[in-house]
Amino acid sequence: MPAIREGWPHAGVGMFEQRKGWKGRSVWLLGALLAVSGCSKATESTEAPSGALAQRAEQGSSLGDLPLVEGASVARVFAQKLEQPTALEETAAVHVKLAPPANAELSESLVRVVGSTSDPVVLFRSDALAELGVIPQSPGPEFFTLFSQVTDEALDQRTQSEEALLSGAFGEVTRERILFNGRHPAARFEGLEFQAQAFRNGGMTLIDGCPAGPPSSQALWDKTLLLRSPQVVQDPTRTWDPCTNQGTRGGVWTFGHLMRQMATNAGPNVTPDRFVLKWLSTWLNDQTINGDVVPQRRQEMFDQVIRPWALASGGDAFLSNAGGQWQVGIAGELNLDIAPFRLLAIVNRIDLAGNTGGYGGTSTAGELRFVFGVTQPQFWGVPGGSEATCGLKPFTTIVEYGVPRVGCQQVIDYARQWADLGTHSSFDAAYLSKLETITQSVVLANKAPSKGNGSALNQLRTNEIALAPPGGKWELREFQLADEDPDAGTTTSSNGLLRPHTVALTPNDATHNTQVDPDVNHTVLNTVLPGLTSSPTIVPSACTSSFTVPHKVNGNPFLGGHAQVNPPTHWEAFAVDPSDAPQVCARKEFSGNTCNGCHFGDTALDGTNGNNAFMHISATSGIPAKPSKFLTGGGVGFMFSVPDTQFGAPVASWPFADLARRQQRLYQIASCSTCSRFFALDAGLLAHMEELAGVVPFDRIAGSVEEPSFKVGPIRDMETVKRLFESRASFAKEPRDLPLNFLRPPETFVH
Repeated sequence: MPAIREGWPHAGVGMFEQRKGWKGRSVWLLGALLAVSGCSKATESTEAPSGALAQRAEQGSSLGDLPLVEGASVARVFAQKLEQPTALEETAAVHVKLAPPANAELSESLVRVVGSTSDPVVLFRSDALAELGVIPQSPGPEFFTLFSQVTDEALDQRTQSEEALLSGAFGEVTRERILFNGRHPAARFEGLEFQAQAFRNGGMTLIDGCPAGPPSSQALWDKTLLLRSPQVVQDPTRTWDPCTNQGTRGGVWTFGHLMRQMATNAGPNVTPDRFVLKWLSTWLNDQTINGDVVPQRRQEMFDQVIRPWALASGGDAFLSNAGGQWQVGIAGELNLDIAPFRLLAIVNRIDLAGNTGGYGGTSTAGELRFVFGVTQPQFWGVPGGSEATCGLKPFTTIVEYGVPRVGCQQVIDYARQWADLGTHSSFDAAYLSKLETITQSVVLANKAPSKGNGSALNQLRTNEIALAPPGGKWELREFQLADEDPDAGTTTSSNGLLRPHTVALTPNDATHNTQVDPDVNHTVLNTVLPGLTSSPTIVPSACTSSFTVPHKVNGNPFLGGHAQVNPPTHWEAFAVDPSDAPQVCARKEFSGNTCNGCHFGDTALDGTNGNNAFMHISATSGIPAKPSKFLTGGGVGFMFSVPDTQFGAPVASWPFADLARRQQRLYQIASCSTCSRFFALDAGLLAHMEELAGVVPFDRIAGSVEEPSFKVGPIRDMETVKRLFESRASFAKEPRDLPLNFLRPPETFVH
């Protein structure tokens, strides 16, 4: 059996004294989620380090320096077996510490409705249900309860999965876990095992924990999360390198293969090469998206990508203008097998796994991404080329698929496929074959019949300065197989070509001032701030928010049709009070999730101190492509801190170690999840609720454009709570396969 690392570097009296402060508190800790909000390290000295300290500063701060807290103190979700099944044959109460409601009026409500009005999730305050005798006991007044069918088989599977993890199924393990609040490491704690027998005996049981996991390592990152190794991205069977003309043309990890699959069902006259040419042609003319005029980068696209590719394909290309619109003509066709897109990385984003529709809906498995760098080789498609003659461009194309796995068990099985890759000692034939099975299950045509062209594509994004005119800026664009209606605030999947789309969560930087804009300020304070999933009281603090950004704010088009960087480098909100921690958090959450902030200011992606410039995966560093410090934390076991871009380090510094976070999430899903059946509820229950109480305590996600048709307000009457609980069976729909902790708040990550 591999050794289990205990992972506590401060053993003895020091550790006891840190733990002693928690002694005597209930393990339920009504403030559990917030207990570590003030635990981040103080701002470090600004004196220049030297020697070993200089190397440490280059790497960042050690994750081992984070404060220790009790494992039970970070619990969010508990489960308890019911003495008698409900009318719906539900056997377990699931207690969730919900975030404070976005609508403060609902703070004292005994019932909370989250999700959407068409697919509501109804929860009852645990104290109220305990008083009514529905549940044996309550974990505290800040917890809300819903109900589930939990089988012995599911309990046994969870127990066996954790035992396999602890016994070394995935190699060496450590009991030390990192508490991440959003993307920020905040504390360390010792993982706790799922107590299946305690649950069977009716005890209050922690269900969202995990006892251990493999310690972070470069090998695991390379094999399970960010696959950049030459053995993968230059695999001779599955890739083709435009720099060297080596590999297999049309291999399953080539740009050409992905485009051929994506173009299936695009239309009777849309061949894969025309599909790609039409996409590239969107740079030839100005595009107006949600009122944002995206200027053409015509000549650069034609001279650097389209025409050289056409010539290498044995033909030629020319530009023409008809009716004021530029278009490209091709003599012959673009040979997709020699596409100038060089594979840099295959990225597993199972950390994006969550639930559709915000809090409710169906369990999902995140994204699978392919990162390509654009090249202009001197020896295109013929022998003699090398990386030195490849013409590497500061231009990446990222193809991002929504993994077509539906339901809790399918998501777990998918996670285990990735975790299994980490057990291979090398990138051997078996490893590469298994990886191909994973990727093909996502990218092949018709894997997502309800989406555009039947493709699982979520979006395709570009990040470049190669096409900029002299003195131009870095630019990010987004494309989808969907029709976007900014006036209605909707995006609808449909067959056809890749179409320009607003860039996620990012304002129009041509019409909105990044420092003194009233629409940005309004969004931070009225959309992001109410979506905070914690209420920090000390800065730096626990900080994460769930929110959406509407197409329009205050009647003005808001989301941009593209994003340019440097400037702007980040976004500020002029009315944020630097002494108000939640406001500081909200401003950071908004800016850090924009293209501008994530690709420059809020992640220090400025090309200094060993960090990348503008790209989290560099297109010009060669193979293996260099990742940013936002991803690596500065190295295994470290975290990379960035001073707050509006207020500076004296107010807050935000630490990142994203690959460590993603690794922990992967093994949490693969080994420490319990599937169960939750009944969906018909929207008619909300009408019934309004009849009984006169109001519905619906807490819509901040930024949602959904306007409920009923009166919103709190329910405080115990008799009404009883009647609503008893009426659930009349509105129950089909049960859904979800993890017991499916109500973990969705986090706003798009990068």
